[in-house]
Amino acid sequence: MDILDSTSTIRNRADRADGGYAGLDGARFDDSFVRELPGDPQTRNVPRPVHGACYTRVDPTPVRAPRLLAWARETGDLLGIAPPPVPDGEAAQVLGGNRLLPGMRPYAARYGGHQFGHWAGQLGDGRAITLGEIACPDGLRREVQLKGAGRTPYSRTADGRAVLRSSVREFLCSEAMHALGVPTTRALSLVATGEAVVRDMFYDGNPRPEPGAVVCRVAPSFVRFGSFEILAADGETEVLRRLADYVVRTHFPALGAPSAPVYAQWFEEVCRRTGVLIAQWMRVGFVHGVMNTDNMSILGLTIDYGPYGWLEGFDLGWTPNTTDAQGRRYRFGSQPEIARWNLERLAHALAPLVGDAAALAQGLAAFDAAFHAAWREALADKLGLAALGQVGDEALLGDLFELLQRVETDMTLFFRGLMHVPLEDAADALDGAARVEPLRPAFYDGEILASGHHGVLADWLRRYAARVREDAGAPDGTAFMAARHARMQRANPKYVLRNYLAQEAIDALEQGDSSVLERLMEVLRHPCDEQPAHEALAGRRPEWARHRPGCSALSCSS
Repeated sequence: MDILDSTSTIRNRADRADGGYAGLDGARFDDSFVRELPGDPQTRNVPRPVHGACYTRVDPTPVRAPRLLAWARETGDLLGIAPPPVPDGEAAQVLGGNRLLPGMRPYAARYGGHQFGHWAGQLGDGRAITLGEIACPDGLRREVQLKGAGRTPYSRTADGRAVLRSSVREFLCSEAMHALGVPTTRALSLVATGEAVVRDMFYDGNPRPEPGAVVCRVAPSFVRFGSFEILAADGETEVLRRLADYVVRTHFPALGAPSAPVYAQWFEEVCRRTGVLIAQWMRVGFVHGVMNTDNMSILGLTIDYGPYGWLEGFDLGWTPNTTDAQGRRYRFGSQPEIARWNLERLAHALAPLVGDAAALAQGLAAFDAAFHAAWREALADKLGLAALGQVGDEALLGDLFELLQRVETDMTLFFRGLMHVPLEDAADALDGAARVEPLRPAFYDGEILASGHHGVLADWLRRYAARVREDAGAPDGTAFMAARHARMQRANPKYVLRNYLAQEAIDALEQGDSSVLERLMEVLRHPCDEQPAHEALAGRRPEWARHRPGCSALSCSS
């Protein structure tokens, strides 16, 4: 990932190997979604109900002075696009929404959704506009979408714009999650608009102008659960069938020609992918914050980065979303339950096509199986065990989660520290203090290990060490121990996009300093590696960030 901070820097970087790719204006755009699916017959770009359509054709609204702030080189390579040579050239015009390229037929998608457990009716792309699909070097097609590109018929009372802070967070997190191995949409670019956007960050009657920005998002598809829900809710069964057929043919071709049994198989695959996705969120301590059905990808990707966060003090009940602060519907520990609930809503929408409640129930069972298998595998990897399932493992896990919640314990640092906990027989070679010492950085209260918690933790670590030695005592124990450290390192990142780190990058960028963002991007490219020069980015959240806006909880405002 490269930050584009000055003309000279951009030119130097553009001179590097770029795989022989052409610039953005050389990309081959297509429009299969628009060609193959019914569109809105009206062209008025005003907020209104839309019926009998999957999308509305609408162009981005031009901005005053688009300027490229950041470019994700890996995503550019994925699309076969070389880095732009200058920050205010043609690429910025396209990615800021001021110019269209041949083959682009921009549109805003229509969808509905359940928000915080209640049917919200028509929602749709209120500030996102898909430019088209690019045929990529790997043979796949990926949609390119601008978020913050202006009003659409789905904007309701909003202006269709996005502020710099939310755009930076989405740009950073999309690529950070990919580096962590979590299925996700990607980000290609971050463009400043040169215009102010007025937002009330916490809906508390204090709106203020903020710098505007547009982030370019990339995914094979941005179709979500709510894309099907709105069609089912409005009784548009034929359009529902056409959308399902398009998705199956385009994104699940191995299932065969669309039919009722194939729809059921497809739903089962969506359930399976969603189960794996949620397990990966849990593995790294990620909390999405707004798991409405309109924010759930039909491809099992993380989509729509709003008020997200990573667990810092481990708390199954934590949510980063101030809008959810009272009910905590989308708290960390409930994410599997909510994902299943959302899949049930999708099953209800697809029922007219499948016609077999048992087949849909089988899909939901596939979610349960996929999540539990992936989560157990992730936990085994995080703990450095060959597998979970031995007598006593459930108690070991249950006691661990209780310990993590008993005092404020940083999840990322605790599991990373487990890699370094000595495993010798404590009774013969090691006292409890030495065993606990590698975990000291994980505790927010520096005096906690002088309390009774020290003994409880030391006792758990003795049990844990004995459990690891059981694996090492198998016939291939030597090989197991040799590989254990590498497995734990891959499963337990050292660097995650803590909210305060993102806020520091936002603050600096608002002052014209891109170096903080550039450093953070570079570190997050290799989240599981030891990077001694950047050790400060791996530490606990500082006390000053505990309650500062943007560093702890966030709202849905952008």
